[in-house]
Amino acid sequence: MRPLICEIRLNYLRENYLTLKKIHGNKLLAVVKANAYGHGAVRCAQALHDIADGFAVACLEEAIELRENQITKPILLLEGVFEAQEYDLVDKWDLWTVVHHQAQLEQLLAHDWQKPATVWLKMDSGMHRAGFFPHNFAAAHTALSQSNKVAKIVKMTHFACADETERGMTDMQVETFDLACDGLTGESSLANSAAMLRYPETRRDWGRAGLALYGIAPVSEHSGSLKPVMRLSSQVFAERVLQPHEPIGYGATFYTKRSTRVGLVACGYADGYPRRASSDTPVAVKGLRTKIIGRVSMDMLTVDLNDSHEGVGDVVELFGDVISVNEVAAAAGTIAYEVVCNVKRAKKVYIS
Repeated sequence: MRPLICEIRLNYLRENYLTLKKIHGNKLLAVVKANAYGHGAVRCAQALHDIADGFAVACLEEAIELRENQITKPILLLEGVFEAQEYDLVDKWDLWTVVHHQAQLEQLLAHDWQKPATVWLKMDSGMHRAGFFPHNFAAAHTALSQSNKVAKIVKMTHFACADETERGMTDMQVETFDLACDGLTGESSLANSAAMLRYPETRRDWGRAGLALYGIAPVSEHSGSLKPVMRLSSQVFAERVLQPHEPIGYGATFYTKRSTRVGLVACGYADGYPRRASSDTPVAVKGLRTKIIGRVSMDMLTVDLNDSHEGVGDVVELFGDVISVNEVAAAAGTIAYEVVCNVKRAKKVYIS
């Protein structure tokens, strides 16, 4: 069998949730959208069910899958509904929903609810992607609060630059949100993973833990407090020795500078590993750091085995405990979200 293994350490997931909840200090949603960032939404939600205050997903399909697998805690639809009739399913499955534009608000108020809805009303405090503009937010809040179809309103916004070292944009968004919400009742939710770790003033009634929940720190100063939930590993299944000035792989983009022992590893871009990961992207063979040499192919990649005694049959960690997924993402010119979400074809093993 092909030796590409994707381990999901559910014990680390639980530890990360409790760490983040302690940091945030209040209620915390576990964000399990996009199949829990590639980790497996159902298994992750089940592992967190007894300790999580609730879950967040992108859309109805993701929420219904959780409900069908006995996830009974609150589930928030971060994108809200796409069509008015979807409120039937929000009602049926007892979901919470974000309202971020006028049509969603009007459709919600027109719906014949069996049970009054819990609404997360979203403000565009400066990211300019979704949400009511600040000058329209109070009117939307009033319309919802005056309706007997709405049980609860949570005021929310989302940050554009909380993971950047420059504070200006986030400080501006916090100030904008607070000014627009002055005098409006209800709980608030500001902090995503990065804001939760870096901006104490954003830790309001509800936090939303996404990337950090999976042990990937969006800000470097907290990289040691979280444990990587996903570990992607394979094996060296062949090796060869090349003399100096020999090419390796497609395009002959890499030439050896010395006599080089090359290991062939069962993982490639068809498995979701980034094709743009360049020569010098770190990997670990039997726990020792080394690097990719040559281009990543569809089903395999090549690594430098020099200066070690490792070889055929030894485990290669592509990312996890020794190699951070952030290192791989940086080498490929992308972000950790994309790397973990893209993993496929690997045998997924859940460790509890």
